[in-house]
Parts: sequence; C-alpha cells; structure tokens
Amino acid sequence: MKLIWRRLKKNRLAVAGGIIVVVLFLIAGFASVISPFDPHEIDRRHVLESPNIKHPMGTDDLGRDVLSRMMYGSRISLAVGFVAVGIATIIGMVLGALAGYYSGWTDRIITRFIDIMLSIPSFFFILAVIAFVGPSIWNIMIIIGITSWMGVARLVRAEFLSLKEREFVLAAKALGAGNMRIIFKHIMVNSMTPVFVSAILGVASAILVESALSFLGLGVQPPIPSWGNILTLGKDNIEIAWWLSVFPGLAILVTVLGYNLLGEGLRDALDPRIWGS
Repeated sequence: MKLIWRRLKKNRLAVAGGIIVVVLFLIAGFASVISPFDPHEIDRRHVLESPNIKHPMGTDDLGRDVLSRMMYGSRISLAVGFVAVGIATIIGMVLGALAGYYSGWTDRIITRFIDIMLSIPSFFFILAVIAFVGPSIWNIMIIIGITSWMGVARLVRAEFLSLKEREFVLAAKALGAGNMRIIFKHIMVNSMTPVFVSAILGVASAILVESALSFLGLGVQPPIPSWGNILTLGKDNIEIAWWLSVFPGLAILVTVLGYNLLGEGLRDALDPRIWGS
C-alpha cells in the first residue's frame, strides 16, 4: 500500500482527480449545511436572475437558487454512480468468476451471454426499459447496474483463468477446500485490483448516463434536483439564461474528468510492470 500511495502521489493528474472526488463527496455530504438556500424554495421575485452576490449561479424559472440545487444534485449523481456500479460489480464478479473457474460449457454459456449483452446498444436498451417501468431514482440505479456489468465480468474471467492454476489454489484444493471457498476466499481476493479500477471508471459512466436520462426527462423527476434536469431548464431557456446550461454542464464535465483521472492513476499505480521499471 505504501508503494501504491507513493506512485500515486507522483501522478499529478491522479492527485487532481482525487481532490475533485473528495471535494464532491464533501459537497454532497454537507449540502444541507453549506447550501445557502432551500433547493425547493420558490421566489417569484427573482425568476431567471443572472449570477450575482446573493445567487452566485443565478436562479431558475421558478426563482430557485441554482447553486443550492447543484449542491443537492451532487447527492443524486453520487448515489446513482455508486449504487449502479455496485450492482454491476457484484453481477460481473459472480458471472466472471463462474466462467473463469469452471470453464467448459459454463464458460461458453456465460461468454455468449456477455457477447449478446455487448451487442445491444446500452443507452437505447435503458430507454426502452424505463419506458416500461417508469422513471425513478431507484429504477435508474438498478437499470444502469444490470446493463453495465459485462466489462467487469470479462476482467474477472480473465483473472480467474490465470489464477486458478497457481500454487496457492492447488494447495487449497489439496487441503480439501470446496469450490465456493476457493472462488471467493482465495481467487477473488487476488483479482480485485482491475475490478477496483474498473469500478471507479464506471462511476463516471453511470453519472453521465443518469445526467443524459434526466436531461431527456426519463431520469430523476422534478422537483428533485439533479444536474441533468437543471440542464433541461437550460435548454428551454438557452437564449436568456446561459447559466442554467453552463454550470451543470461544467459540474458533469469536472466530475467525470475527476473520476477518470483517479481511475487512470490507480491503474498505473497498481500495474506491477510499472513497479519494475
């Protein structure tokens, strides 16, 4: 861990990404404390005000403070990102482990299923499912999770194929350990590095998908604030209220960039080929 931390600190872009992620967590965690206004408070006297001292990011078409709504919207982005990635990671790890450990017909069935899922355009599939089940925060989390596990499954499968013939696995079999114990206690813990990096990068993708769905009106529904539905207001008032498009767009850009930089930096820090260079 000391070696990983030392290598990560040398990567300035990864450190910058980590700072962005930490700041986002602090904003989301303390939004109720640091938010200058109630995000649902309507003030008809200050409709579509441009950024000023009282409202640093302006107000929307109902006079609500955009900065406060952005702060509370960060909670939605984090919740969707982590819950969706958690679901995807669990599904991917289980299926990848079964495919890599048992091989044979189990591997062929799971691999074909992964190929079928990868051939379906994910975003359009999500749109179709939401059209049936209806838009809500929990539906979005679950649907994004069950449509984005394929990359994790392929990573875990590859790790299991390379690890299952190692000496520590053969020793566990010789001592009478069962398959489930070998899979989850011995091999899985040694294949977590690429999964961890993939999960961090997956959070950025999930945030993008949620923002796109909310922008289209199929994600988080008003009056709950999210960066995507603030962008929708910006689209409707683009000619007179530029701040409704610029600030949530920048928030999405910076957040996704932060997770990507941190994920790339961790991947380099955890790569043993770089350790030996």
